[in-house]
Amino acid sequence: MTNPVPTAFRRPFRLAINTGGGDAPGLNAVIRAVVLSALNRGWDVVGIRQGYDGLLDGDGVVLLDESAVEGITHLGGTILGTTNRGNPLRWKKELPDGSIQEVDRSGEIIQAFQDRGIDALVAIGGDGSLHIASQLSDRGLPVVGVPKTIDNDLAATQVTFGFHTAVQTATDAIDKLHSTAQSHERIMVVELMGRHTGWIALFAGVSGAADAILIPEVPYRLDALCRHMEAKYEQGPRYGIVVVAEGSHPEGGEPSFVGEGDDTQNKRYGGIAEQVAAQVQEKTGLETRSLVLGHLQRGGQPTAYDRLLAVRFGTAAVDVVARGDFGCMVALDPPEVKAVPLEEAVKKIKSITPDNDVLHTARQLGISFGD
Repeated sequence: MTNPVPTAFRRPFRLAINTGGGDAPGLNAVIRAVVLSALNRGWDVVGIRQGYDGLLDGDGVVLLDESAVEGITHLGGTILGTTNRGNPLRWKKELPDGSIQEVDRSGEIIQAFQDRGIDALVAIGGDGSLHIASQLSDRGLPVVGVPKTIDNDLAATQVTFGFHTAVQTATDAIDKLHSTAQSHERIMVVELMGRHTGWIALFAGVSGAADAILIPEVPYRLDALCRHMEAKYEQGPRYGIVVVAEGSHPEGGEPSFVGEGDDTQNKRYGGIAEQVAAQVQEKTGLETRSLVLGHLQRGGQPTAYDRLLAVRFGTAAVDVVARGDFGCMVALDPPEVKAVPLEEAVKKIKSITPDNDVLHTARQLGISFGD
């Protein structure tokens, strides 16, 4: 939908920003870039706290001016807060009998925007959050998306901000594991984020000189993994590093989940490193330990690359809003940042294909994928 912003208003154009889904290093850099770019156009900017919750509870919309975003580019997290629950199109409402009913509150969202005089939204999020943004766009909300996910699994953009920082954090951890694993002659199995794709595990595993990398795109065979690790011990040195994406699964098997419940929308991936470590130790007799890096991958200061990408995305989003090119997402298509339709952007995830260059590099180095 194209509807250029008029050059004159009886009041300043008002732009809103929200952040949804898991946090990622670089979120604050995007927020600052959007705010400063919009202010330089003479617009007002407001932030919605905790995704869309700040609109629904009526008390979570804050004015964003230069002082509000001063000195936040290098900070991790998001000054607006975020949530990966509370989808306004599938809002969970508890009934008097204790049962849960899903209701569509998108109409309330759009009405709240109108009541507050908000003219457009920059929605910063990953696959789930941008799906919501796309559906709200279909219902008439003027929205522009900014891709954010450390998993790097949005197909419409070459890379998402936060990914490089997460890879650096994971690589630093793997570097430290080498020394303790070698000292005790152990196999260390480290679980990294990556529910449906193994980008972090692949990049960090290769960078950190892992012996084996397990990713969702390549179902593993325990026998093949164990043979590889036994061969490593025979050749020396007598220790090993196995990097596992949380969504990895054995050939013919299912991913590992933690917690209880049948709601597949809310299941939490996890436990695969502990499972693999126990199986490898039982089958090989080699002492094997596991650890989960978890949310450390989401935290900390963004790298210079992620800061720059975040700033480019933020300013590009304001440009797209100014053109009235709503229902789009900004995406990196080197050397440019361009706008792509939201509907297309969230249609499929970006998986690691068999001909991927980094995957090929890993195999050439002798890294096993358990296949």
